[in-house]
Amino acid sequence: METKTSINSLIVINNDRYEGYKKAAEETKDVDLKTLFTKFSIQSKGFGESLRPFNDTDDQPKHDETTNSGKLYRVWMDVKAAMTANDRKAILNSCEYGEDVAKKTYDEVMEHADDVPSEVLDIIRKQRAELQKAHDEVKALRDAAV
Repeated sequence: METKTSINSLIVINNDRYEGYKKAAEETKDVDLKTLFTKFSIQSKGFGESLRPFNDTDDQPKHDETTNSGKLYRVWMDVKAAMTANDRKAILNSCEYGEDVAKKTYDEVMEHADDVPSEVLDIIRKQRAELQKAHDEVKALRDAAV
């Protein structure tokens, strides 16, 4: 995978994550979840922006560009939230799924990072570690939900 493609895929998955957590924060009535989801949404925006300087191509993703699967995921979340009456466990389960998708994207980039400069790879590894922490926090909250 060439560097431009790798960075673009990470920028887009962070745009998806940003939008997903923004939507989750809107859907939940739980103040603690609103705070957490807002934090993760902001984190995603920062992750994407920190990668942009390493991709100086003209075909860099737009700041609001998401994947089709990301758009479908947010639609699914809307339907699920409506059907489950903003059930805490259901929202957390959806967010955990989103984290799994983001982690998988990072893992794929790192597996094929032969031409990614070490400076960029260090940033990608740090972001992947932060994603794991977010995933674990969401999973723990989901498992504790009644």
